[in-house]
Amino acid sequence: MKRKLFFRVSLLSLLLLVQCKIGQKSSEYYNLDDFYKLTKIDSHCHVFSKNTAFVEQAMKDNFEIISIMFDEKERFSIEQQLEMTLVQRQLFPKDLSFVTSFTMQDWEDEDWQEKTISHLKRTIEQGAVGMKIWKNIGMVEKDSMGNFIMIDNPIFDPIFTLLEENNIPVIGHIGEPRNCWLPLDSMTTNSDRRYYKSHPQYHMYLHPEYPSYEQIMDARNRMLKKHPNLKFIGAHLASVEWNLDELSKLLDEYPNLWLGTAARICHLQYHAQKDLKKVRDFMQKYQNRILYGTDLDDYGKTNVSPDELKEHIHSIWFNDWKFLTTDETLTAKEIDGEFSGLKLPKKVIDKIYYKNAKKLFQGIPD
Repeated sequence: MKRKLFFRVSLLSLLLLVQCKIGQKSSEYYNLDDFYKLTKIDSHCHVFSKNTAFVEQAMKDNFEIISIMFDEKERFSIEQQLEMTLVQRQLFPKDLSFVTSFTMQDWEDEDWQEKTISHLKRTIEQGAVGMKIWKNIGMVEKDSMGNFIMIDNPIFDPIFTLLEENNIPVIGHIGEPRNCWLPLDSMTTNSDRRYYKSHPQYHMYLHPEYPSYEQIMDARNRMLKKHPNLKFIGAHLASVEWNLDELSKLLDEYPNLWLGTAARICHLQYHAQKDLKKVRDFMQKYQNRILYGTDLDDYGKTNVSPDELKEHIHSIWFNDWKFLTTDETLTAKEIDGEFSGLKLPKKVIDKIYYKNAKKLFQGIPD
């Protein structure tokens, strides 16, 4: 009788221990339901519209967003972007923060630096939490002699010094993915193939007279050496999305460099097809230096309804969450074939989705 009782007690203890271990393991990771519970930040959006659908969906999905201005003249000027940004800020002061930028127009004028610095100071006073530099520097803008203006040009030094001294981060979209310098049929992602097919002006394979990928990256690195205390977020995985080893070297060399994932999650998925452990190890090693972002936008298109916009935004956010938090077998239109989710621990997800952005952008509302 005693032996039977001992056996039952031992078996019960073993079952309780197993249950405890299972519960402990599951508590180390988020699940799909947690997507709605966890407060998150999308650190790379573009909301240049008086439509409120974008932020409404963000609130529903428990996202705060950072809307980023940039020197792109095809749709809106810097001042037009600022005007619409401030409208959104007034409506959603706790849900939307913004990053300022500047125009390269008339950059050779004697008073360009003074005007630009004055503009940046004004927008910072209006609530900007950072500044954006765009790929037109290094790939579009030229001087009077026809030379491309690179990011390490001395004309930018007073701007970077101002931001460096005031602890204001810079988001840098410098260059493009290396696919940009390859023919369409050699590119690694369908998304890059679609983009450069519809934007041939930025497809550098077609423009050998433009700076090479290496020249643009070298110019950025020289700028970082000149401004070692500048907090610099390499947008789009710092345009080194093609090789995690090279990306690791870059992060190790520049301790004030962070990475944004905007529009490059698909490249992580591509790498996960080849070596899942390597991607997971990379994300965990640099968990303090990575910020989640999407590059989602609302430019006020009249052919997209508010409900369609909301559905699109939600699907991107939810699918990214699935990739980063689960180990499910997944597919995405951006790449061919299946890949596995990374299933990163909670502590890593918390940093990538929220804590790193809160630490870096000190003007984000609590």
